[in-house]
Amino acid sequence: MKLRDVRSHKVPELNIIPMIDIMFFLLVFFMLSTMYMVDLKTIPVKLPQAQNASTDTSTTFAVTMKADGSVYLGDAQTDINSLVMQARMEQKNNPSFAVVIRAEKGLEYGRVIELVDKLKGAGVSRFGLATDGGK
Repeated sequence: MKLRDVRSHKVPELNIIPMIDIMFFLLVFFMLSTMYMVDLKTIPVKLPQAQNASTDTSTTFAVTMKADGSVYLGDAQTDINSLVMQARMEQKNNPSFAVVIRAEKGLEYGRVIELVDKLKGAGVSRFGLATDGGK
């Protein structure tokens, strides 16, 4: 009777479960880290609530208007005239230019419309109003 060598017929196993776990961990890590990279540099204000708000990350200018009358472009304080000049130059360079206005909750509505009117006069046609998501 001939005995077979056990080592010659054993097929090596490749266990890929730990590799899949590591790949999923890396995927989640990079997804979460990119979420923090998208955050716009703005100053904190109390925004009004909205139930059906959507998120837009392709904004070129994030303009913040506070109740005390100050205006910010990103996180730097500016005045309306220089903001309009910067918007006019950006509109010439970028046809998909958009402005998102982050008006503080207690701000008078007419001040927001005044800013939108001046930006429209500078040629800006795409606007958004920022809110806190209600969900």
